[in-house]
Amino acid sequence: MIAIVVMGVSGCGKTTVASALARRLGWDFVEADALHPAANVEKMRAGTPLTDDDRWPWLDAIAARIEAGREEGRVSVVACSALKKRYRERLSGGRGDVRFVYLKGEYDTILPRLAARSGHYMPASLLKSQFEALEEPAGDEHAVTLDIKAPVLDLLDRVTAELAAHRR
Repeated sequence: MIAIVVMGVSGCGKTTVASALARRLGWDFVEADALHPAANVEKMRAGTPLTDDDRWPWLDAIAARIEAGREEGRVSVVACSALKKRYRERLSGGRGDVRFVYLKGEYDTILPRLAARSGHYMPASLLKSQFEALEEPAGDEHAVTLDIKAPVLDLLDRVTAELAAHRR
């Protein structure tokens, strides 16, 4: 395996879970939000949803980070929305060694989290557009789906158990 992408809509806990998982496993952590071009950040800050055309260069930058880690023999845990199947395909490059962990939650659970968050450019007003764009992982994607209402330590235990079972 070369990467785990922790995915879901904004405010679902991607950064929290992915960074904790990376620490637990001793792997690199990549915050995909930090790789957004400035134009994307300004667009979101203004409350305008990103288009696929906005996202392609960003997804390519993330895929390049995953590939660079692979070339250096490192495994990465990436926090990235990866809302659509074609985005996940772009990130994985068609390789089966990129696994996805989907943090699933309801709009009414996530909206208060976003509203309470400070210092982030993604306004709560864009959450609806994220849910509209979201294509939950299908069975053929072999993603691990986790309920965001569970405690973080439980989520980490579940992911590590799934990874161990997959290696067998």
